[in-house]
Amino acid sequence: MKRLARPSALILALPLLFAFSPMVNQQSATVPEPCQVDNSVFNAGEEIVYKVYYNWNFVWMSAGEVTFRVYDDGDDYHLSARGRTYSSYDWFFQVRDNYDCYINKETLLPRLSIRDIQEGDYERYDRITYDQQAQRATSVKGRSREDATPESFDLDGCMHDILSIMNYLRNVNVAALNTGDEVPISIFFDRETYPLRVKYLGTERNTKVKGMGRYKTHMFSPQLIAGEVFKEGDEMTVYVSQDENKIPVLIESPVSVGSVKVVLKSYKGLRHDFTAKVK
Repeated sequence: MKRLARPSALILALPLLFAFSPMVNQQSATVPEPCQVDNSVFNAGEEIVYKVYYNWNFVWMSAGEVTFRVYDDGDDYHLSARGRTYSSYDWFFQVRDNYDCYINKETLLPRLSIRDIQEGDYERYDRITYDQQAQRATSVKGRSREDATPESFDLDGCMHDILSIMNYLRNVNVAALNTGDEVPISIFFDRETYPLRVKYLGTERNTKVKGMGRYKTHMFSPQLIAGEVFKEGDEMTVYVSQDENKIPVLIESPVSVGSVKVVLKSYKGLRHDFTAKVK
């Protein structure tokens, strides 16, 4: 069976939702240093849930959910993402994905990330430890934890993974961007560094989110990695809340077969009032 759209594909896309690069306007006080940032956006206790819809042959199906949580872990924040297909979708393609990342509270840089996923008959385990000062990462990777083997890599400066970069970039002042700006981000994933670009599309005052209402949003179009999930030239549109929380409320994207929508389902523990909602 050809591998189809799945919540994990959206987990990989979610870091791009906050794609305001720390390399933009380096002289501005609104942009944090690449290796350290004062967090003013999120706290431990935050939980955001998204519902994933998959469209195939003009039929929209409720495929599953992705849940992001932030825990307090002493000197670190523990970030987690859980992607699950609904039981009604499992017969078509079952997903049980777990992502965890431990980031330093002062720098928001990762020291440890763990990916443990099952997508149909595909399984993968990858445990990465980061030495940010030495600019090195060690990946213990395999089909499962039992057969995983280690390999070390040099990093090009301070490096994030797919979860840590989300919360780091949420602290960037979006007002520093102009419509049409293209900004770079870089993440270490699956033993590779991915340099990507994101275009800022401006603002929208009335973004409709199914079951949740309407929101004032910033819009972004991230560059996608062509492969089995996305085709060359595919464009994703991401709508991010126009408030101090800067959380995505809606994602629309084509995939290799069909299209996907990710919509905000619930949230709690936000650090700031959710003022982006249109009354």
